[in-house]
Amino acid sequence: MAKQVKIFGDILPRKSLEIGFEFEGKRIPLVSPQGIFKPQILPEIPLTITTAPSGPYDDSFDRDGFLIYRYRGANPNHQDNLGLRKAMSDNIPLIYFHGVVPGKYLAVWPVFIVEDYPTQLAFKVAADDLALVKPALEHLSIVSDSESEPRRAYITRNVRNRLHQSGFRERVLHAYREQCSFCRLKHLELLDAAHIIPDSDPEGKPIVQNGIALCKLHHAAFDSNILGIRPDFIVEVRKDVLDEHDGPMLQHGLQELNNKKIILPSQENLQPNKILLEKRYEEFKLAG
Repeated sequence: MAKQVKIFGDILPRKSLEIGFEFEGKRIPLVSPQGIFKPQILPEIPLTITTAPSGPYDDSFDRDGFLIYRYRGANPNHQDNLGLRKAMSDNIPLIYFHGVVPGKYLAVWPVFIVEDYPTQLAFKVAADDLALVKPALEHLSIVSDSESEPRRAYITRNVRNRLHQSGFRERVLHAYREQCSFCRLKHLELLDAAHIIPDSDPEGKPIVQNGIALCKLHHAAFDSNILGIRPDFIVEVRKDVLDEHDGPMLQHGLQELNNKKIILPSQENLQPNKILLEKRYEEFKLAG
């Protein structure tokens, strides 16, 4: 997993997960069409669990921050569910892939099945710190200690926040067809998902309607209120910046955006929320 993350970053393409890795001369995939995956090389216990971006199961986090992962089907004794139950009883670590947009997943490992809810057809899943559990894994001993529960609760809450933020970026860039909505730049490494209302604000939720795909220059200019967006999706450049005389970057990168309409997602329900834009535009006007 570490090699995959080093190559692709936090968000992994499904194709690389389907290819997997080589072990003892055999190719071991990391995912399958089913959410609970056990490669043939393993006798009983799955290797990974996956949540699809729009799959058939309603996986979510409980109020304590733990992931609630749904059974495979409605039969508690399905072999996949038995495998996860075995992983829980033996305290065996798994890899969790969280789908953020179609074809892209955020990897979390190690995770552990910590509780079984047969009446809800679900398991409770907690994340842990690889550095703390690795010594036990290397000696093939049971991964357990007296502080594991509060530690795992804390780590899993942090994972949830990471999933929300990483998911926000991927969903926003996907909605804007992976280009800056101001200048059409398409280099992913230079693109951000800018919040209309900052995430520090109670209204600054990590949803596509509160985001805009911007290159790093225009993200910084938007956050600094050099550029503003009216509720009718028209860009305004702050007056003092319009009056400046500098060089081609100022002219072509900022000033020429004045009174231009931003590029919008093709799906209307993913376009910026006009109420949030209005609130942010008022802030921009005060800065001018």
